[in-house]
Amino acid sequence: MIRLSVNINKIATLRNARGGDTPNVVESAKNLESFGAQGITVHPRPDERHIRYADVNELTKVIKTEFNIEGNPNQKFIALVLDAKPAQVTLVPDGEDVLTSNAGWDTIKHKDFLKEVISEFKAHGIRTSVFVDPSLQMIQGAAEVGADRVELFTEAYAQGYIKDKEKAIAPYLKCAEEAKSLGLGINAGHDLSLENIEYFAQTIPFLDEVSIGHALISEALYDGLEVVVKSYLKKLS
Repeated sequence: MIRLSVNINKIATLRNARGGDTPNVVESAKNLESFGAQGITVHPRPDERHIRYADVNELTKVIKTEFNIEGNPNQKFIALVLDAKPAQVTLVPDGEDVLTSNAGWDTIKHKDFLKEVISEFKAHGIRTSVFVDPSLQMIQGAAEVGADRVELFTEAYAQGYIKDKEKAIAPYLKCAEEAKSLGLGINAGHDLSLENIEYFAQTIPFLDEVSIGHALISEALYDGLEVVVKSYLKKLS
């Protein structure tokens, strides 16, 4: 069974647009779990433009499924993760000025840095995933730095899906097979939606988890969170 982790950043974005505490991210996370989500993902950024560091502290108290915290491992982020002790941390190399994650790690260039950060998280019992482009070299580099999993950056797949889904998924299939051969778990995320998730899940072997935020929350505006979560679970099964 491929696990569905719901990224609730967009719920926090909506809250922050108006101020106050509506919608409430903690209640939203609890509701998503009750609807069947098998994990909750957050991606706090330095400017706290959506998820705030205080949100992470509150979510840690109530999440009963798998908690995944993703972000660029600066010192403040590392301290937050070590304090929260989530089931998983996903390392993403996004700059402070980017609108959303737009590239995976160069696991060769940043080998020493990633190895140091990952060893610290693993010493505290936190499973570590590295966000990578669908590149065999980057997969191999992730294994060398000691990652437990890779998260395949699926933007290119989503963009190419409508035109030629077989061509779009081909590099991901090769990377999944390589990751499996190296003992890495496989996650995926970014631009996956109800339109393209089923083919990805059926075609990529050994897929452990998908993290979906923007598409799922957007789709829920039309159909509601419960219906959409159950739709994803059905496609992933």
